[in-house]
Amino acid sequence: MADDKNEDETPKVFDKRKIDPETGEPREGSSAPGPDSDEPLVEEAPEGADDVELVDAQDADVELSDEDIALLAEAERDLVAEYRERAARAEAELKNFRTRVERDRAANREAIIAEVLRSMLPVLDDLDLAEQHGDLVEGGPLTLVAQKFRGGFEKYGVVKVGEKGERFDPKIHEAIVRIPSSDVEFDTVADVVQAGYQLGERLIRAAKVAVHSPE
Repeated sequence: MADDKNEDETPKVFDKRKIDPETGEPREGSSAPGPDSDEPLVEEAPEGADDVELVDAQDADVELSDEDIALLAEAERDLVAEYRERAARAEAELKNFRTRVERDRAANREAIIAEVLRSMLPVLDDLDLAEQHGDLVEGGPLTLVAQKFRGGFEKYGVVKVGEKGERFDPKIHEAIVRIPSSDVEFDTVADVVQAGYQLGERLIRAAKVAVHSPE
């Protein structure tokens, strides 16, 4: 019983090769063509297969028509024009940016100078009062100091505003008193109580004045 069981469990190998590996001849019952057979070893491609591949190869190398070439040229011109427009816009923005930077720099410089000069205005006021009281004698030391001090203000373009007899301007004048008068047809500066100063278009301090107003 054990021997029969071992025989059943022995693996069986079947050689299904159509060509005998020892003789090289086709085995009996095989449909594979032999070396002396007129039948081709390789199955012929169906008729028209080569033509199909040839057509595919030709399709890969398509020639552009005149209309396609014109469309490509137009697209290229549009692209060049777009990049030129972008470059011009960028150049204009850069120019505007530089202009703004220079303007802001000048404004900041003027603001700093105006702040420094504003802190020194009380000294000018004292010199004006001294001059009104006759303390500034020609050739005296205080007179020389006043000349140098005022020269420094003029160097930076500081201009005194507020003159007696000029038309009242609320942009540069501050009216501290109004006096009706029949001699004027419009508001006129009657007297300057405290001079004002202006740096360029920036008003450092408005002039405090008395105003004659029409009755």
